[in-house]
Amino acid sequence: MKYSVTFEKLPLSLEEMKSMPQATLKKPEDTVALTVAALCAYPTAGPEHCYAMLDYLRGPRPLSPMEKQFIRDRFMDGKDYIPRSYFAGAVPENDYTPSLPYTVEIQDSVSPIAEEGYRKFDLKSGGADSMRPVTLRTKPSTGEWFLWDQILLGQIRQPKSQDAWA
Repeated sequence: MKYSVTFEKLPLSLEEMKSMPQATLKKPEDTVALTVAALCAYPTAGPEHCYAMLDYLRGPRPLSPMEKQFIRDRFMDGKDYIPRSYFAGAVPENDYTPSLPYTVEIQDSVSPIAEEGYRKFDLKSGGADSMRPVTLRTKPSTGEWFLWDQILLGQIRQPKSQDAWA
């Protein structure tokens, strides 16, 4: 199944994220899309705001120091365009400038998880040939869907403005 989640603006803090209608985390696709939005906050709002939003999305399992270092390492080389590549219209040719409003297209994974309480989704990056997975876990007592794992910060094609061979 395919889902589409739209944001008029991206949150720059946990408070802004919590004020969004998607922040109830009752729909798994909202949690996936908010993960992309949180990663986009790293270069614009700063690491601590990004980590706070991701901790919220992870529920009772906050980021470890190693996970924070991994995220920090992905942004060290000026690759702030990677999370933007998951928004509709963001491709190397336009330096990953998304169409507005910000829209994330999400689909159920072709390799679903057999474990009860988990769901796996795939996202298309405008700069990658393969889909990128996000795994969620539900908390039955609240009906919320929390971020369990994501592989969204892998290498993608450079923006055209940074490509020496373009």
